[in-house]
Amino acid sequence: MALKTDGQSLKLKLLERFKGKRWSALKERLSLVDAVFFTLRVITILGGLAWLILAPLSADETKALLWALGAFSLYSLILYLLIWLRPWRIRQIYLLSLVLDLIFVFYLVSFQRRFDNSFFLGYYLLTALHTFYFGLRFGLVVASVAAVLYLINVGEYPGHIHWTDLALRISFLYLIAIPLGLLSEKLRRDKEEIEKLNRQLADSLENLKKMQKKLIEAEKLSALGRLTADIAHEIRNPLAALGGMARRLDKRIPEGSREKEYVKVILSEAARLESILRDILILSAQGRFELKRGDINQPVREGVEFFCDICSQQKIKIVEDYATNLPRVYFDHDSVKQAVGNLITNAIEALMPQGGTVTVRTGTEFSNEITWVTVSVSDTGPGIPEEKLELIFEPFYSTKKIGVGTGLGLSIVRKIMEEHRGFVRVKSRVGEGSTFTLYFPYQSEEEDQKTPCWEYMKCGIEKDPSRRCPAYPYFGRICWAIAGTLCEGRIMGTYAQKIHECHHCPFYQFCHGEEGPSE
Repeated sequence: MALKTDGQSLKLKLLERFKGKRWSALKERLSLVDAVFFTLRVITILGGLAWLILAPLSADETKALLWALGAFSLYSLILYLLIWLRPWRIRQIYLLSLVLDLIFVFYLVSFQRRFDNSFFLGYYLLTALHTFYFGLRFGLVVASVAAVLYLINVGEYPGHIHWTDLALRISFLYLIAIPLGLLSEKLRRDKEEIEKLNRQLADSLENLKKMQKKLIEAEKLSALGRLTADIAHEIRNPLAALGGMARRLDKRIPEGSREKEYVKVILSEAARLESILRDILILSAQGRFELKRGDINQPVREGVEFFCDICSQQKIKIVEDYATNLPRVYFDHDSVKQAVGNLITNAIEALMPQGGTVTVRTGTEFSNEITWVTVSVSDTGPGIPEEKLELIFEPFYSTKKIGVGTGLGLSIVRKIMEEHRGFVRVKSRVGEGSTFTLYFPYQSEEEDQKTPCWEYMKCGIEKDPSRRCPAYPYFGRICWAIAGTLCEGRIMGTYAQKIHECHHCPFYQFCHGEEGPSE
């Protein structure tokens, strides 16, 4: 009994879910015209019944028309059942209904074989409705079919009919179809334009939300940087004095004594504090890197060489895979070495003590509608849980044990990449390892000679040293990926009034050949 009840309950739930999906699909596809179609069919059925009751018809005429109205009601029911079951086929179902409705009207017009028959108005109604729904061209086809059918009807009428009367009735079919078709086409274009504007508005709002989030993050980091920089400067002087005194004591205290061990601990901790302060000052300082074009493989190789001995001692294998003939990008040699070094340090610490493989690879990738030169560092370590991936670039956040590292390494990597107008991505799976990829933007030397965005848009950034824009002065031809809404780093371009969707920017369209004068 319990199993039977559970089975019935499951059937009811499935039925309700089925109905819910059908109704949702139906609501997405129905329009006002569909409601008018349905309403007119109901009015036709009810009005037909009322007319059969009130009109002075013979028994044979009433029976024939009742059969016709019954057939109309039956196929109307079947049509709307099909719409309920196949809402995505609604246009094809309406075509089928048009054929059946034309046959129905043709029968009614033939039923009363005289020229003053009022049923011919059904042709006008079908022409008007389907012209409005399908458009001008289809409406003219419906008007032509209706005209042919009406001529067949009239050909069966006894007596003489003047051609002007017939021409007037047929011409009204086209007089209905043409203005309604033009109106339908205009409404369709207006609807598409409104939907396009709504999509653009939704995209703009989404971009503004992303910008707001990144601006809040930038302001938070800026405030933290100012605070930590002030604290670091205040601590640095007494720390330097403490370290200097400890080194002097280290020279005077004999080896093997307990005091000598104490001094070594002081020196070790002082060195660690100096390392932390140095990282804090690097993170909080405004970068003034000297970007020059070059082969990114050079600083990457130098960064890797520093760790070769360390890796060999820790049973860690370093695999180097450098792409040849890489595009020459703008970078600061020393800071790239530091960023690569920080990533390799993290990879080595993730592999200790069990060992593993660190792979350093360079290449290119097309993303955000430009080409990037990439540097990736992968390890075969334990990986990073997905919920922690959004936090690892935050200052002082660390997945390591307390006392190991400063929690600033990845924050510095991100800062270095932002100063290079690039970004860093991470992919990680628990138990399989992690891959950190640095993205350096590439603008060809040929593009350097063309009109940059600040000249085209006349924003004046080149004349105002107090303003800062990531695109200036190196990336004036790919600004949408560096300082616009396609940028993945902090949106510093917001300060340069780059807050609108870049696809609608005249300069973006100019560069992509969509509009604008030739260079």
